Amino acid sequence: KGLAPLETATTTSNIRNMLEPHQLKTDTVETERILTVLDETIAKLEMGSLIPRIITSLDRFADTLGPEITSSLMEHEKLSNQMETLLSGLEEGDTVRAEEQRGCLNLLEQRLKCSVRNVLRLLLANPLLCQTLKYGVWERGAPAEVFLKAFGEFQTFMIERLLTSPSEEEEKVQFMEDISLRIKKNNEAITALQAELAAAIQTREEEIHKKDNLIKDLKTSMQVLTEDYKVSIQQMKQEGEKQQEAELQAAQVRCAALEQEIKELGAQFQALVLEHRASELALRKRKCRLEMEIVNWMQKYDADMGQKQAEYDEINAAYNKEKAQLSVLMEKHALLLQEYSQIVEERRRCQEEKERALREEIARNRAATCIQAFWKGHTARIFVKNLRQKMAKSKKGKKGKKGKQ
Repeated sequence: KGLAPLETATTTSNIRNMLEPHQLKTDTVETERILTVLDETIAKLEMGSLIPRIITSLDRFADTLGPEITSSLMEHEKLSNQMETLLSGLEEGDTVRAEEQRGCLNLLEQRLKCSVRNVLRLLLANPLLCQTLKYGVWERGAPAEVFLKAFGEFQTFMIERLLTSPSEEEEKVQFMEDISLRIKKNNEAITALQAELAAAIQTREEEIHKKDNLIKDLKTSMQVLTEDYKVSIQQMKQEGEKQQEAELQAAQVRCAALEQEIKELGAQFQALVLEHRASELALRKRKCRLEMEIVNWMQKYDADMGQKQAEYDEINAAYNKEKAQLSVLMEKHALLLQEYSQIVEERRRCQEEKERALREEIARNRAATCIQAFWKGHTARIFVKNLRQKMAKSKKGKKGKKGKQ
């Protein structure tokens, strides 16, 4: 029985160690990527759930957000209003009209998704701004809080699953089976102990009945003893009164000594009050001097800021003027670019015509050269043939003359 609490604590510690994931670090790149995706998703969900609150208090955060994020949020608000208007005016009777509205609804839904992604991209690019918005925006809606809580539980579950190896999972299942068997045995032992307890309770009630009888006997004896004690109590009261008088005299002496000590401490207190009043006066003078310096610095700051504001207005006016000039130049540049494209296209066509004519002329020259070469060869062959025929005739004529002779 003395070792039971220690064994219970050890068993509880073993159960906690077995059920918790042993692996503290990820061992694969895929696990790290999954955990990173879960963290990024929670960050996007937190910021996405704050977008409606930010839009409702856009005037408050306009300076913090900047023009680009403010314009994106205004565009998102416009798309949200269009979506609500379209959903509220959705007609069910006319089939053609309903199909058109569903098509518009799908298109508007895609645009709204793109707007949310754009706003989240701009917000998450500035972590300091995200922290400011989390602390500055009011609480989220109940559905968003429920969804974030559920996703956080899902992330915890996924982390436990990813950090638990298959062997640890098998050990955990085996351990749970052992625990179930142990619980079954404990329940059987508890049933047996309850039966023993009922028997012990019955025995205890019998003993209590016997003790009640004994108590009655003791009460009668106590009455007798009470009468004997009254005499001794009277004697003790007399001795106590004497002792009280002696202690009262000693207390009066101590009170006189304490009163003298109080007078001395009062004089010391007065001296300390005078000293502290002098130091307080010096501190008040220093405080007044510091307040005057602060006022002077504030006036100087207001003057400097007024000068800076004037410079900013002047630069902003020059910027707007140059921006207008830039728009005019951009329009002229667009016209000139169009004319230049037309000129380049005409030059390209002329160049292609010249190249085509040149290729045709080269082809004609090659054909003429081939024809001339063929003709020259043909005439040469005819000339050689005729020459050979003449030479053959002349040889035959000479042979005939020799035969006649």
